[in-house]
Amino acid sequence: MKKTLFSPRNLAVVVGLISLVSLTACTENTQNPPNAAQPSPAKDQAKDAKPEVAQAPIKEITIAFATRRDTKDLQSKVDQVSAILSKEIGIPVKGAIGDETASVEALKSNRANVAFVSGRAALKAEQLSGAKMYLAEVRADYSGGKSYNSIFVVPEDSPLKTLANPQQTLEQLRGKRMAFTSRSSGSGFIFPVSELVGLKFVDGPDRLEKFFGKVTYGDGYSSALQAVLRDQADVAAVSEYALLPPWITAEEGKKLRVLQTVPNVPAHGIAIDDSVPADLREKLINAFLKLNEPENSELFRSLYNSTQLVKVDHEQHLATMRTAITRAGLKP
Repeated sequence: MKKTLFSPRNLAVVVGLISLVSLTACTENTQNPPNAAQPSPAKDQAKDAKPEVAQAPIKEITIAFATRRDTKDLQSKVDQVSAILSKEIGIPVKGAIGDETASVEALKSNRANVAFVSGRAALKAEQLSGAKMYLAEVRADYSGGKSYNSIFVVPEDSPLKTLANPQQTLEQLRGKRMAFTSRSSGSGFIFPVSELVGLKFVDGPDRLEKFFGKVTYGDGYSSALQAVLRDQADVAAVSEYALLPPWITAEEGKKLRVLQTVPNVPAHGIAIDDSVPADLREKLINAFLKLNEPENSELFRSLYNSTQLVKVDHEQHLATMRTAITRAGLKP
């Protein structure tokens, strides 16, 4: 008898296997039909995403006021200014006093909503917290109104002379002893270094010794000027208003003269954090402008020696500071 390939028993096993495979395929096709729409990852993410929480309204404004050498009894004046602003905007306003670094950090950490700062500090605040300057001060001792000059100062009897152009004038400083106000000062370091770089005398802030015979840094305008007055330096870089009291005495001012000016240092002003809603920001700006009115002007002047506040465009007002920082090879 010939043997068949499939015995009845084997045939039953094969048929069973074929049925099992078909059933599995049908089940898989039922779960994931070829033409069925697949779940959208975006929809899944949207479903899992937390709903946006509306920002709680600001119930109190904190303003960081930077300390300045030419201001006396600052806390009392800050409290009076804060009271005026609070009345105008309808919510409590408190003032906090510290140096400019602390003011910028307060904006960054949301411990302050507003800060009265210099141009460089305003750019740093923009970088760290999105704050922008909306108002700038005008002072009688600012030659440009809302801008002022950085100046190179020498003794009255110095052999250094102001010549036909900045290139010739500042060339005379080669090998001389230089006193800067500080490495963070706009008018006492950033703008003069930017000028020196622009005229190709130096390559950057860390190469100054290759041009000057000696470089020193003070802790403010007074110390830089005193270095010149005491014959510890041949020239100092400061703000134009530093030749007046309280930085030096009137008698000391007569012993100094300006060798060269570098114009367009942007005035200090009011920076407001981007977390402040637009409507409240507008109220704050209008409240600050109330300080210009006759009944408040004396108080405002006693705060920082400012005669008034004016509206400014952040980018336009700080453009010269941004350019000077970049050209000098520095950072805000």
